[in-house]
Amino acid sequence: MRAACALLAAAALLQAAPASQAASIIVRPGQSLAEAISRAVDGDEVLIEAGDYRGQVAVITQKRLTLRGVGGRPVLHAAGQAAERKAILVVRNGDVRIENIEFRGARVPDRNGAGIRFERGRLQVLRCAFFDNENGVLTANFSDAELEIIDSEFGSAPADTPLPHLVYVGRIARFTLSGSRVRAGNAGHLVKSRALQSFVRYNELVDGPGGRAAYELEFPNGGLAVVVGNVIGQSAASTNPVLVSFAAEGADDRPRAHGLYMAHNTLINEGVRPAFFVRVHEPVEGRQTPLRLFNNLFVGLGGSNAGWGQATQGNFPIPRAMLRDVDAFDYRLGAASWLRARAVDMPELPGPVGTQLRPSAQFQAPAGTRPVPANRPLHPGALQID
Repeated sequence: MRAACALLAAAALLQAAPASQAASIIVRPGQSLAEAISRAVDGDEVLIEAGDYRGQVAVITQKRLTLRGVGGRPVLHAAGQAAERKAILVVRNGDVRIENIEFRGARVPDRNGAGIRFERGRLQVLRCAFFDNENGVLTANFSDAELEIIDSEFGSAPADTPLPHLVYVGRIARFTLSGSRVRAGNAGHLVKSRALQSFVRYNELVDGPGGRAAYELEFPNGGLAVVVGNVIGQSAASTNPVLVSFAAEGADDRPRAHGLYMAHNTLINEGVRPAFFVRVHEPVEGRQTPLRLFNNLFVGLGGSNAGWGQATQGNFPIPRAMLRDVDAFDYRLGAASWLRARAVDMPELPGPVGTQLRPSAQFQAPAGTRPVPANRPLHPGALQID
């Protein structure tokens, strides 16, 4: 009887004991980031104090980990180093969050270095910045991986590498890009996604002065692509006249749905050469690709094989003068524009697209979003709030 009581008491003590708390590991300039990451266990967070870190590259192998810049935004300079000859940070296979960190100067011998190389699992990149990297974020091709990039900045693609892509997403399950600014490409693409599903919402994908990107947004193997509330701009020096390209390489061997759904985007050609604002390559897997375009603005010279000129669907070609000031990155409709509050009602679409075509936010510089009231009459184009 006494033994049974003792066992019950021990069990009660175990139940009352507090669960182990995740540790916070602090890294300061001059200390080793790789060593701090190697000490972390699942569920920990590594806090990187603001400052410059040179040659501090690392591989993340934990199943759950957070890296966060604190006291400002720390800058990780590759400085000629690369983890596994791939990237400044390599995310192996876990549920990882990387927040408020800047990545610069990634170079590797095969010219495919990245600020972050995401291999497998789930990665969330939040309020980060990527400049002067051969690739900003580059993924592997695991079919169950998911990548989410929120409120981040990408730019300054280097001239010393053949095809630098600012965001290059491989054959993964799902890719989300929101509230982010991507500009200043060079021969490669601003954003390229081979994901089964891609959701691109409320971003500024504008190459800008001096930019020489090819496509601004490409889905080379098709898939399901939902593109809502973006400003997408091609510079006069672009190496390719297409802004948004779908299925240029045809479908690959993965069974999945295809469709391009674009609503409330402002697409801008800043050159005198006519542009292809939207180009869909047919057929994908021998079937007509579902293509739905609502309330988009096409600014400058150009055309499309997607029938964007149908005003009944709220799509309008307009001159640059109808926007506030393109040269100053102000892409709002003029205060007296007859297009204001002229967006058409959009149907509710079945499947994964659902009702996601009505914008609930808009891009806010330099990175982020601001909400759009649910009951507000909408304009064609990306920007709804003055």
